[in-house]
Amino acid sequence: MSDAAQPTIAEVRAAAEAVKAAIDRHLEAVSSPSAADDPAVSAAYEQLATAAIAYDQLLYEAYDEVTPFEVPGDEGPGGYHGPDQPEAISVLIRRDYHVADPQRLRAQAERLDASLTPGGAGASGVNAAIGVLFGEYEPDEIAARSEEFGLEEADSTLWVAAAEPTEPGEWLPEPFDHADPQLLICRFDVSEVYDDEDLDD
Repeated sequence: MSDAAQPTIAEVRAAAEAVKAAIDRHLEAVSSPSAADDPAVSAAYEQLATAAIAYDQLLYEAYDEVTPFEVPGDEGPGGYHGPDQPEAISVLIRRDYHVADPQRLRAQAERLDASLTPGGAGASGVNAAIGVLFGEYEPDEIAARSEEFGLEEADSTLWVAAAEPTEPGEWLPEPFDHADPQLLICRFDVSEVYDDEDLDD
């Protein structure tokens, strides 16, 4: 946050209340029998978009935070500020897993690598098994077969961001240090927080 005059708590709360009221008006408009042809739906959409953008901007100015959604065409904080035609893109993927069944995980790895000690115990046995499995299978296959490998899927996210063309190996020492949300073209999150639905920002 800058040292410039910040919005007051009352202003941020008022903006939040405006969003709530706009959501109610939008829901009422779209649930009416004549919603398909009713210009009130478009008006309610625009009012909701305006209220959401205003709240997002005040929230950012006051607390250096943004909402988890964006309005199409929103150029406020958190919006896309990259080139219209990027010369390259970066795809950043994070998938989290719980090690639900270490014995199954080790057994699967032992089938692939005879040098592993059968039933190897402790963290070293699990770590070695993880190394074998991720060395053998593509990440997408592990995601599809996670239960078979003794893993339980947790949250995941995929970012597609505009990037500058790079030389081979240029960014490998620090591959994830330059992820800029303002260059984000689209994003897909999978989490129980969102009822396991993909969110496309």
